Amino acid sequence: MEMEMRSMEDTEIATDMTPSLVPLTFSLHHSNLHTHCSSCFSLLPLSPIPITPFLYCSPPCSAAHPFLLHHPAVSHSSDLRAALLLLSHHRPSVTSSRVAGLLSNRHKLTCHNNSDEDEVSERISSGVRALATAITELRGELEPDDAVLEEAECALCAVLTNAVEVQDKEGRALGIAVYGPAFSWINHSCSPNACYRFILSPSSSSSSQESKLRIAPSSFRGSPDSRIDSGLCTITNHFQKEEEQNQGYGPRLIVRSIKRIKKGQEITIAYTDLLQSKAMRQLDLWSKYRFICCCMRCSVVPFTYVDHALQEISVSGCDFTSSSSSYNLVRDTAERRLNDSVDDIISEYLMAGDPEPCCEKLEKILMQGLCDELDNVEETPHYKFMLHPLHYLSLNAYTTLASAYKVRASDILSTTSTIYQNQLEAFDMSRTSAAYSLLLATTAHHLFNSESSLIASLANFWTGAGESLLYLARSSEWSKFFKSSLVASSVSKVKCSKCSLMDTFRAYICNGKIRNDDFENASNEFLDCISHDSTQKVWSFLVNGCRFLRSIKDPMDSGWLVSTSNSRATDPGALAKKKSEVCYLHESGNSIQTCEEQTCNENARVHIFELGVHCLAYGGLLAAICYGHHSHLASYVEQILDDKNNLIL
Repeated sequence: MEMEMRSMEDTEIATDMTPSLVPLTFSLHHSNLHTHCSSCFSLLPLSPIPITPFLYCSPPCSAAHPFLLHHPAVSHSSDLRAALLLLSHHRPSVTSSRVAGLLSNRHKLTCHNNSDEDEVSERISSGVRALATAITELRGELEPDDAVLEEAECALCAVLTNAVEVQDKEGRALGIAVYGPAFSWINHSCSPNACYRFILSPSSSSSSQESKLRIAPSSFRGSPDSRIDSGLCTITNHFQKEEEQNQGYGPRLIVRSIKRIKKGQEITIAYTDLLQSKAMRQLDLWSKYRFICCCMRCSVVPFTYVDHALQEISVSGCDFTSSSSSYNLVRDTAERRLNDSVDDIISEYLMAGDPEPCCEKLEKILMQGLCDELDNVEETPHYKFMLHPLHYLSLNAYTTLASAYKVRASDILSTTSTIYQNQLEAFDMSRTSAAYSLLLATTAHHLFNSESSLIASLANFWTGAGESLLYLARSSEWSKFFKSSLVASSVSKVKCSKCSLMDTFRAYICNGKIRNDDFENASNEFLDCISHDSTQKVWSFLVNGCRFLRSIKDPMDSGWLVSTSNSRATDPGALAKKKSEVCYLHESGNSIQTCEEQTCNENARVHIFELGVHCLAYGGLLAAICYGHHSHLASYVEQILDDKNNLIL
């Protein structure tokens, strides 16, 4: 029987739907065993408690973690350690293929109809043998029999099906955890109404102000209200047993609403990256969980605007219609080659750490696309494949370029920080990085306007844009290049006279409550404020050193999404003319600025600062809605805005 969770009451946005939930089982990834507590996943103190091969932050954590996890047969795998811990408290029901009420999905995971499924099945078989060996030895038996092998398979598949990756405050993967029905019975949607966050601290450090349980399973007979009441009783019993059996240890989890939810409405979360195309999401969900998503976003015909944009590729050089089989062949080939090209460039950058060729190659694809012949189509001309600016590969490129240009600036300053020309080049790299961060936030926000479940990604993008802009505005290089008379900017600039964003952010941080209408008003005012003021005043200054970015007149104006995708490879002569109209840093250290240029650049610094503060505050507001007003990201933003030293130019 497939389970689902529903809301027991009408719920506003930004509401905790559960108290902090303890896991049924958990395990650090092998790479984090020497840096984080194996029980609560918090960072280790200077003098951790060693119980080879694990380390713990405190005596209670070391006492709570079972010795059985030290068995050599499972020591190499977090999945196997988690499965063994699960079996120490819960014996699987082989007939129903469930463990602790959780679906194992083992019949789907172990079947194999193609080479990819064969590989997954073989990996599970190998893990089952190792797990069965550990179980048999711990029970004092000689050889694993069929019953033990079935138990091992059921437990391991339950972990693979229900485990979530536990992340720290910076989003780094620490390990995995499996939670009871209160969380694991929540189904996936590509347009979810809830998200979740982790609490990484010993049980004694948990907040005393726990939220009540606002969700319950509904797969019971009777009226909707009686089903919810019956489900609440069932889930409460599970919750109490989990607390008792696990002694309250392990990384805790809280489910939180990101939309208004009506009483009786199903609660859904995302099992995959929502900023992927529909095909990529379906592939990811099938490979991990063996199901095809049939949520409203995936089922609607034609595609939603967001999914159309995330996969749109223009193909020039062909004269057949978009409904023909030849066009579909061309388009499928285009997507495969573009995906391979972008993935190869990003992978090479991450492995080799050389940002310059990464920037050149990605920007070439963004501007010129790919030109190729199709071997499978007779008498084909050269086709040009262009990514839409909102294509998921374009978004990945913006993210990577923002990072790569920041690394380039750091590398230049770390090796030749005293040479004027190199300082100038590093400054240009920093503002190009800030421009890409801003471009990523504005393009993602365009998608968010049609799909509000993208709020968690948007929180990171706007915060990242704010950080990049404030870093640029505070740079000491301004005085070297501009003879700037601007010494300081009053902290009063943090409070904007044109929008209520700062007031809304601070009020929410103080009382932890926000209504959906208040959030929408703050969002609209924020966008209006930066669209008609800050962005237009700084964009031309930020992008002068980048040919691709100069083709975008205003990132807040959605009109460029159409014009740029239709004609990305702008005429070089037009670009030269555009460049002459932009106020930018001179390439020669001996150049003398006119009064008009100096004033423009000084004003640009102030506007960059103001825009950065706005972006940071808005990112903090989004983060508080997703993860709570005391979450790391929201608190981090509040700390920056409250620190006067961070707000002085």
